[in-house]
Amino acid sequence: MSSPLSSLVATGTKLWMDSVDPDLIKESRSYGTTGATSNPIIIADLLRSGRFDETVEGLIEEGLDDSAIAWRMTDLLVSEAEKSFREVFDRTHGNDGYVSFELDPLLEDASCTLSIPERSKKYVELGKRWAEGHPNRMIKVPATPAGLGALEDLCAAGITLNVTLIFSSRQYQAARDAVWRGAQRRASKDKFKSVYSIFVSRIDVYTKKHVASLSPQAQGLVGVVNAQRIWQENNTFWTDKKVPLQQEIIFASTGTKDPSDSPDKYVAALAGADIQTNPPPTNAAIQKLSGRTFSRQVDKLPEANILADIDAKVDFAAMEQFLMEDGLKKFADPQKSLLASIAEKRAKLAK
Repeated sequence: MSSPLSSLVATGTKLWMDSVDPDLIKESRSYGTTGATSNPIIIADLLRSGRFDETVEGLIEEGLDDSAIAWRMTDLLVSEAEKSFREVFDRTHGNDGYVSFELDPLLEDASCTLSIPERSKKYVELGKRWAEGHPNRMIKVPATPAGLGALEDLCAAGITLNVTLIFSSRQYQAARDAVWRGAQRRASKDKFKSVYSIFVSRIDVYTKKHVASLSPQAQGLVGVVNAQRIWQENNTFWTDKKVPLQQEIIFASTGTKDPSDSPDKYVAALAGADIQTNPPPTNAAIQKLSGRTFSRQVDKLPEANILADIDAKVDFAAMEQFLMEDGLKKFADPQKSLLASIAEKRAKLAK
């Protein structure tokens, strides 16, 4: 039986779950989900649910510290998700069926004393460690100076990459070029796969507050236009590279932030190609839209006057700087929260 989300998949979109919750993954497979992604918020929420207390308590009793437990649980939950999508990975010969594993966000925390080259080296070290033995695991690296500095060596080492926290064409180009340099250092490109996570809805939150002069027709469309343009750039770049697997855009942050928007606003506008990682609440809300069907829209830009208004009024460099500063706080704080939740469980167990 068709559903709104299975209709989305039928347009050519690969739908990945923005969660590694085992129950949600099982449910999502029924409407065509073929991959998943993880981050510290997702892991922290799963641990707070109490469903994994027995496992956490066992690790505490083993003598592991809070950080080691956080990473052991992340590895465990991502590994379980990988099993759910391994069939997709095998069937598509490595073009789909991945689960993303985010490297240590505390490398981007203001308290980190490492230099940028030292952070890059640490990303490479951690990427190799957490990728080993996991053919359908993507290593998620942020498009920060340190993250970008690690991409070439990570890709050259044969690691499949998801470059995240991308808000601008500049970041995308820097990431893509570094990854491509690494790919050319490989003995073979047969298993070369990379994705670039473009954040969408956060941009419209930014323009509503900081670019209030946008016309009513343009306001709320900047996130989509930015993503569509980067998607077009990506298609153009890879056209002549003759690599067997698709190098794709992930449309991330597709949940709406404005209560007046339909829950499928971004999902519909970007339907038809590449990958969407939708939050579970967004998927649930879309499934309730009875009779909703999607069609390919990703290559249909707004009218020229709307694009001209956006280009005249939005300073994309300033936008990137603001959203990166905000994004890095949201990037590191959840890891601290995850560690705090483990410490709480440890304290309860000690009583």
